[in-house]
Amino acid sequence: MAPNIKGPMFAWLDPSRLYCNPQALADCVQDLLRPFHDDTIDLVAGIDAMGFILGASAAITLGKGFLVLRKAGHLCVATRSQSYSDYTGKEKTMEVRVDVLKPGMRVLLIDQWIETGGTMKAAIQLVEKQGATVAGVAAVAIENSEGGKWIKEHYKASHCIPEELQGQLDRRNLDFFKGPNN
Repeated sequence: MAPNIKGPMFAWLDPSRLYCNPQALADCVQDLLRPFHDDTIDLVAGIDAMGFILGASAAITLGKGFLVLRKAGHLCVATRSQSYSDYTGKEKTMEVRVDVLKPGMRVLLIDQWIETGGTMKAAIQLVEKQGATVAGVAAVAIENSEGGKWIKEHYKASHCIPEELQGQLDRRNLDFFKGPNN
C-alpha cells in the first residue's frame, strides 16, 4: 500500500499496486472469499470504480456473474438509484440496472475500501430494495468507523487487514510508513 500524497479528497492509503502483481491480486481475492466458501452466492457486485477490479476477479474465481454498481448517469439502461455521502462527506448517487437482481438472489458486495460505510450502505440498500439478499460484504480494508462497525455487525464481512494492524489502520497511521528511524 502507498500513502496518499494528494490531499483529503483521496483515501488515505492506496492499495491498488497489489492489483499489478497477479499473485498478490489472486491472494487478496482468495483472502476476501475465504469466509464465504460454504455460502451460496449467486452474483458478485462491485462498486464504482475500484470495486470493479476486486469484484470481477472474485466473480471469475467463484464462477459467477458480475454486476456493476455505478455512479449516477453512467448506465444507459433503466436503473434504480440511491443517494449517499461518501468518505469525503460529498453527496453522491449510485445506480444499478433493474433487470438483474431478483428476489432471493444472494449477492456478495465488494469494494476496495470501507472508510465511513456510506458508499457500502447505499450499495446494500440498492440490492435489498430489489428483493435480493446481501450474502456478504468484502473490501481490502474495513475501518472501525461507525459505519464500518455497523456493516460488520449486520452483515458477514471480510477484509485483508490482520487484526494486529487494525488499530493502526483505524488511526490512519501505519507504523510501516514511519520508516526505520522514526
